[in-house]
Amino acid sequence: MTHLPHLVMDLGLILGAAGITTLIFKKLKQPLVLGYIIAGLLVGPHFNLFPTIIEIENINVWAEIGVIFLLFSLGLEFSFKKLVKVGGASSIMAGVEVIVMLLLGYLTGKMLGWSTMDSVFLGGILSISSTTIIIRAFDELGVKSQRFAGLVFGVLIVEDLVAILLLVLLSTLAVSQQFAGTEMLQAVLKLAFFLVVWFLAGIFLIPTFLRKASKLMNDETLLIVSIALCFIMVILAAQVGFSPALGAFIMGSILAETTKAEKIEHLVTSVKDLFGAIFFVSVGILINPAMIVEYAGPIALITVVTIVGKMVSITGGGLMAGQGLRTSIQSGMSVSQIGEFSFIIATLGLTLNVTSDFLYPVAVAVSAITTFTTPYMIKLADPLHRSVEGMLPERWKTSLNEYSSGAETISTVSDWKIVLRSYVINLVVYSVILIAIVLASGNFLYPFITENFINGVWGGVATVAIALVFMAPFLWAMAVYHPQKEAQGRIWANRNYRSLIIVLEFTRVGIAILFIGFLLNQVLSVQVAIVSSLFIIGLLVVFSRRIQNFYTRIEDRFMSNLNAREIEAASKMTHTLVPWDAHLTSFEVSPNAVVVGKSMIELQIREKYGVNVAVIEREGRNIMAPTRNERIFPGDKIYVFGTDEQIEAFSEFVNEEFIPSSNGETTREEISLQKLVVSPASRLLGKTVRESGVREKTKGLIVGIEKNGERMLNPDSELVIGEGDILWIVGSPWRIKQLEAARQEA
Repeated sequence: MTHLPHLVMDLGLILGAAGITTLIFKKLKQPLVLGYIIAGLLVGPHFNLFPTIIEIENINVWAEIGVIFLLFSLGLEFSFKKLVKVGGASSIMAGVEVIVMLLLGYLTGKMLGWSTMDSVFLGGILSISSTTIIIRAFDELGVKSQRFAGLVFGVLIVEDLVAILLLVLLSTLAVSQQFAGTEMLQAVLKLAFFLVVWFLAGIFLIPTFLRKASKLMNDETLLIVSIALCFIMVILAAQVGFSPALGAFIMGSILAETTKAEKIEHLVTSVKDLFGAIFFVSVGILINPAMIVEYAGPIALITVVTIVGKMVSITGGGLMAGQGLRTSIQSGMSVSQIGEFSFIIATLGLTLNVTSDFLYPVAVAVSAITTFTTPYMIKLADPLHRSVEGMLPERWKTSLNEYSSGAETISTVSDWKIVLRSYVINLVVYSVILIAIVLASGNFLYPFITENFINGVWGGVATVAIALVFMAPFLWAMAVYHPQKEAQGRIWANRNYRSLIIVLEFTRVGIAILFIGFLLNQVLSVQVAIVSSLFIIGLLVVFSRRIQNFYTRIEDRFMSNLNAREIEAASKMTHTLVPWDAHLTSFEVSPNAVVVGKSMIELQIREKYGVNVAVIEREGRNIMAPTRNERIFPGDKIYVFGTDEQIEAFSEFVNEEFIPSSNGETTREEISLQKLVVSPASRLLGKTVRESGVREKTKGLIVGIEKNGERMLNPDSELVIGEGDILWIVGSPWRIKQLEAARQEA
């Protein structure tokens, strides 16, 4: 009889059990993750009715590979651009929830008499919600298009990044065994440093590589290359002291910015499902049913803390962000569970031998219970909202509505904010790049040159020369480059601010010189470093033009790779219609465009320019065939259909911005949402919205009217304004106050 390795037998047993349970759970319309966990419980060492796994250690290796693929797939769906686009409301809600649940988890563990490390890890386990379970529940209930669902997706994106940060911080805490603020800060800074380095290098190199090799790649080779890149980053992350899962997540997020992202995600799905199933089955294998029975009380308590804590924290965060009572409650009721990342955090505690054996099965039991309750919690959101609204005093509801309306303020960005933000971003990005080059030169390049080619001082000189070739474009960008020339020019036109601009310029140059000294100090003596630094600065000045051209090519390559998906999507939207020579193209609306805040009927785009607005893309959703009352907002992408001549004329209009006045000051004004109550003496009384002259007098728009307790959004232009009506006007506050003053004088 042929000998069959235990690993093959165990793998067959795992997949067989997983296959049967998933079919059953699919029939019952329950989450497959729970089926995998139960399959692991059945073939684990604590259940003797079925064949049992022989070598659990080997299965743990497969499970770790499963975690890598889970995080890789999560990174493919994550994308750092999505994080940047996440609104302030979702960020506030996620921040409040994570802080509250970390604290509640820690206090609950201490109340149960658990150790400090068990309590800390419990807080981490409870702070992250399950993306998979929430998306599945939204699909089944058909609520993905509702407003609160968009907020929840934003919360999940922020939580993904927080979970990565927690993995690093908990690993650091587990190693140090103490809450050392310095070590925690170092861990965070180290994580931020490597995130920036990996992201910048990855975006610069990987999309270019995939594009040049695209002719050689079919589905098979693309899958192999993608998995190879994933494991290369896994190795790099492990080499610098991070978890392998972090490396997989980072590579996934880098590939998410490429034009091959959807294809890679499709190809990796089957591999991820296979190893993910092994991971979740291994979760079940480690569960001891007797321990769950023994800790039934703590499980029940932690389940209640999870459901109530997440519901209250997210709802509170939503109210703080001005999202209104109904939307906040719906969001809070949607995220009251724990899932994949919670298992990974619990596994981390076991792997590092810093948590007790009972914490893992407790976390799994809580996850199973909260998974079952999630759909019912979402369904109960509306009844709960009605009950809460019925119990609230009228003045509380009025205050909430006013706060929610006041939070929806549109404001323009001043030139100083634009310039300072660009200075800070440039300083951080280029500092990280320069530090990475200097450290790589001192730790790797210098030993390699001195050991294999040139010894002594000349080895250091050669190292400096090579490093400077790579550093030169970034030194030039840090010291000379002006990414916001127009905004800085408008500030310079005001003589009062010129001294501040000069100080900023000298600061940039000084920091660049410090980096040169930092490099020289790594491989040369102090005396040689001082003399060499002056010589190097001279060379940089002499070759400034060539360095500038070199940097421009680097920046163009990076931005092209970063925006490759958007460029490809736009090209797919551009089609020519023969024989009229008309085509579809897109325009992105800047915050300062004159079209911002105006409706289709006010702009009269088709009448004036002959083009049709086919689609408005706004925050990940498409408004197809927008109506006459649809308004344009900052950041919208407008897809228009017309001939070359029509589109060219429309392009000049849509790109038109506010023009600075002759004295150097801009004509930009603060824009906000203001409330105006129509009094018996008001000039607006009895007039229609069109006749009121609000747009002409305030440079604003009536976006809402409250009439006899009824709210009307974007009211019809023929609606008559009556006494006691509350007008909501988007416009310049001082102009609206002038309108009120004119009304009172009359």
